[in-house]
Amino acid sequence: MCAAPLAGGASGADALRALLPHLLAALRTGATARPGPLPAGGPAAVTRHVTETLGPVLPDHGTGAEEALRTLVHTLAAGAADPAHPLCAAHLHTPPLALAAAADLAASALNPSLDSWDQAPAASTLEALVTRALAAEVHPDAPDPDALVTTGGTESNQLALLLARERAAAVVAACPGDPSHPHSHSHSHPHSHSTIHPTPLRTLVGANAHHSFQRATWLLGLPAPVVLPTPRGTLDPTAVHHALTDLAGQPVLVAATAGTTDAGLVDPLPEIADRCAAHTTPTGPVDFHVDAAYAGPILFSATHRGLLAGLDRARTVTLDLHKLGWQPAAAGLLAVRDLADLAVLGHTADYLNADDDTDAGLPDLLGRSLRTTRRPDILKTAVTLRALGRTGLGALVDTCMTLAQDLADLVEKSPHLELHARPILTTVLFRPYDADAPTVAAIRRTLLTDGRAVLGRATADGRLWLKATLLNPHTTLDDLIQLITLVEGSTPR
Repeated sequence: MCAAPLAGGASGADALRALLPHLLAALRTGATARPGPLPAGGPAAVTRHVTETLGPVLPDHGTGAEEALRTLVHTLAAGAADPAHPLCAAHLHTPPLALAAAADLAASALNPSLDSWDQAPAASTLEALVTRALAAEVHPDAPDPDALVTTGGTESNQLALLLARERAAAVVAACPGDPSHPHSHSHSHPHSHSTIHPTPLRTLVGANAHHSFQRATWLLGLPAPVVLPTPRGTLDPTAVHHALTDLAGQPVLVAATAGTTDAGLVDPLPEIADRCAAHTTPTGPVDFHVDAAYAGPILFSATHRGLLAGLDRARTVTLDLHKLGWQPAAAGLLAVRDLADLAVLGHTADYLNADDDTDAGLPDLLGRSLRTTRRPDILKTAVTLRALGRTGLGALVDTCMTLAQDLADLVEKSPHLELHARPILTTVLFRPYDADAPTVAAIRRTLLTDGRAVLGRATADGRLWLKATLLNPHTTLDDLIQLITLVEGSTPR
């Protein structure tokens, strides 16, 4: 009999049951071995400890499942930046819900691969149902919305640009004989997957936009984005209008942001949508995309969803549930107003989606992603939606929004600290009064090296700020007071 049991099948649960106590014990002992949200000592100390513990990566003879789990899971937990610790608040790095992590274990054990129906019968149906339901949350008035599961905002934004590029190419291809068309010489076709586009899509973003737009245009062979200044932190609709006027005659995608990475700001979506609607190009209307990777789940909150007014007018929307959705990464989505926009992603590989199989009714999954092998990331999301419902998720969102206001109150009351602005979402920027950039950076690194607190950094108004991104609904007011005390205690006098 093989000494390495499998996780699936009728005996898989028993094999996992034997291992889970060792796994859970190692998670517990690793977390308690780390006195704060981060291991102390900095990169060199962590690297040394992991290297010494690991020893040979591929030993001649294995140590056995129980020892390997105990040792390496303990080491990883002890050396983790733990987003479940209330003083781990640097990034859009969420503590996952226990039920979502449990569902993710089931997904790993069953191991469906969402590149063909015969590898994922139930999972493919579950994904179709959940993605359409979440797309309807984003586009409630659209007749046929849908969403693709992605690895996060970077992939979603790249897909949005790809879809816009192919729409522009399709219009060009539809009128090759029209001499009045500015690009009538093109012979591209939307399903040719050509990397040469005689009518290159122009992308218009604010200086507050996520860096993934720069990478996406590079990967897609498009001109670099036109970057508009955002002196007040958000995209100015008037500047969008002037830029669209300057780009007249070219296909354009305008990308707004709902939840900026640095300050958690939301662009004025209705006004930007109005500017996009007022401009047309030879290849059709100006496309409007919203990167709502951060703020998108605020749709679950009856109290705060008004911050996302105008989101439904975007043709495509990026949404991450591994941020304000408390899912283990990855849990990204790209929502589209019209399912037909996804047709361009269609692709055939005879061993996965032969035409006769598709005609016979087997679902074709290759057009649901640019990836081939895909794990069923939708399971953990489906479990979470069912367990908590809209009100449960909305309550978690509301708690984190309140925590940000509480931290801002504490900063304003401190005689030693300065608040950049009242928070819009769950991000708070603050700094010691009169501290220069090297001092602010040094405070952050000191707290990191000591393992006492994990804060981010952001530049706003030409100055460097400490950044707290509050995504842990179990954080208390006492935790926030401790954070303020640590920053004040690390500030040179």
